[in-house]
Amino acid sequence: MATRPLIDLHRHLEGSIRSSTFLDVARRDGHPLAAQPRPRDLLVADGPLGGLLPYLAKVDDQIGVFRTLDDWRRAGREAVEDAFDDGLDYVELRFSPYFIQQQTGLAPVAVIDAVADGVAAGSRGTGLRAGLIATILRDLGPERALEQVATFLTRRDVWCGVDLAGNEAGYAAALFAPAFARVRDAGLHITVHAGEAAGPESVRAAVEDLGAERIGHGVRAAEDPRLLEDLAGAGVTLEVALTSNTQTGAAPGYRDHQIHTLLAAGVGVTLNTDNPRVSDVTLSQEHALARYATGLTGEQLSLVARQSATAAFADLSFPEA
Repeated sequence: MATRPLIDLHRHLEGSIRSSTFLDVARRDGHPLAAQPRPRDLLVADGPLGGLLPYLAKVDDQIGVFRTLDDWRRAGREAVEDAFDDGLDYVELRFSPYFIQQQTGLAPVAVIDAVADGVAAGSRGTGLRAGLIATILRDLGPERALEQVATFLTRRDVWCGVDLAGNEAGYAAALFAPAFARVRDAGLHITVHAGEAAGPESVRAAVEDLGAERIGHGVRAAEDPRLLEDLAGAGVTLEVALTSNTQTGAAPGYRDHQIHTLLAAGVGVTLNTDNPRVSDVTLSQEHALARYATGLTGEQLSLVARQSATAAFADLSFPEA
């Protein structure tokens, strides 16, 4: 049984859509995915994939199946329902309206409204509270980042935070400082993907140049003891995903995962699913893997659970874990 509270702070909507929903929509519209002999192979990672790009292909390549705003309402609602079914106490879902536009042609603002409507419906139906994080695409460059933020802020009340994701090694964090200055001015929280496809210097830049309060993954921070001291001192939380990190090669495996080094250094750590459909994992399973495959103690898991509540981009109150 997972340690309470059970909170997922790093869950991509695009990687959470049910395989069965992909097939249902693909069959409705005659999409080629429905004719594949083993469509699940295109949607789910079974074991390590040898790198981040093959993993991201499982997230990205089929998004074009979802061609209507009603499809994205459904995706938002079902993501909350799935979190509820796993027993979560709170979930933060992140997504990129501009990536969805690239794949579907749907207007970013319309996508935001559709997903928000679906998530709200899921929350009403289940009672599960959910926060939304807007993801900036690094690959569109710093000027387009300002455009993305401007769009997000037309729906300011939808969001609890803003994320930066994409080609971590190819676009330095400092390039996005003007965009994140606008995010901070708007009073939104900041989380940044770093220390997954690039080294510890990427994590430091996310904190120092962008004001990141949380780091998506961040496991390669373990390579720099001084950085670990600084992260612990600044109260920056790392959003760790054991299964995803193992599948992408960011971590060597469950038993040797960098989470041991992070916890030993006093860095705030949370457990997350990242992309639950792609990784074929639930958060309760991640907690079980943390105990029995990674070897965390019950005390460490309780610490992680408490940190998840503390680091959430919402005011949460739960009984002591």
